[in-house]
Amino acid sequence: MRPEDLLRPTPRGLHCPVGDFYIDPVRPVPRAVITHGHSDHARPGHEHVLATRETLDLMAIRYGAAFAGATQAIAYGESVTVGGVRITAHPAGHVLGSAQMALSWRGLTIVASGDYKETFDPTCARFEPVPCDVFISEATFGLPVFRHPPAARETAKLLNSLTVFPDRAHLVGAYSLGKAQRVIALLRAAGHDAPIFLHGALASITAYYEAQGIPLGPVRPATGAAKAELAGAVVIAPPSALTDVWSRRFPDPVAAFASGWMRVRARARQRGIELPLVISDHADWDGLLASITATGCRELWVTHGAEEALVHWAGSIGLRARPLHMVGYGEEEGEDAPAPSPAAPAASEAGEA
Repeated sequence: MRPEDLLRPTPRGLHCPVGDFYIDPVRPVPRAVITHGHSDHARPGHEHVLATRETLDLMAIRYGAAFAGATQAIAYGESVTVGGVRITAHPAGHVLGSAQMALSWRGLTIVASGDYKETFDPTCARFEPVPCDVFISEATFGLPVFRHPPAARETAKLLNSLTVFPDRAHLVGAYSLGKAQRVIALLRAAGHDAPIFLHGALASITAYYEAQGIPLGPVRPATGAAKAELAGAVVIAPPSALTDVWSRRFPDPVAAFASGWMRVRARARQRGIELPLVISDHADWDGLLASITATGCRELWVTHGAEEALVHWAGSIGLRARPLHMVGYGEEEGEDAPAPSPAAPAASEAGEA
């Protein structure tokens, strides 16, 4: 039996013909299995959605309660059978509620990982390698040049800048789902207990994280705060807000951006970023290789990102591999843009949440 008999790439997304469902489809489908809540993977308009409770809740926050015709929650370690295919959810370590979906049928197991990272993150369950025949991996940072520094070190850079520039607001660009909350948690773990100010676009998701028992300390809305309060404070906002009229209210702000792409100095310069923070919610090159190896898979499929480099590496160690050339994924800027239309996929540009 070929793996393609169980799962195959189509213009709508990865399709399971046996169970007749799609994984992270980019267009409305009768039955969707969603790995996590970022808008390039979780889109509204499906008739039925299977995902973790957290992902379903986050989709409702972002798209409204009627984002799908019907929903079904699946917990980590739980299995649901659809058309004879057993679907089991496992932690992906990407953002709150993110899950690898393991599909098992007639002795074959394929794991669709969505987006993932193997490093510790206090705001979500840690990635767990799942033994499988075929592992489907992203490759957002699938080049040897991408080796992320420890997140604590980057957090220390931000705290040091607060000490050096005590009268300047530090405006940190961070994606609304996952990255913003992780940056707050990292600051708290480093001992920063002062109030952190939030752009309004981050408020509802941040409140949801806190409601799930993730302690984030005192957070306040940035809008309406006095300039004196903002001097020397951390303000977290969507990346698009860094160049918006909204940012002009802050006293001589230090522009920072928390992203794995800040490893590329040209990107930081293009954005006018004074304090680049290399904090990523995706696995770097070493993390990808370690995670793939840990699954014991005999075949690797690569969905989006630097596909060819990862495929080449796999071939060099005798692992069968193929790029899937999936379109519509990796648009992390879309996390701060309006929700993609149910009728069309988001624009494709490699990004980092």
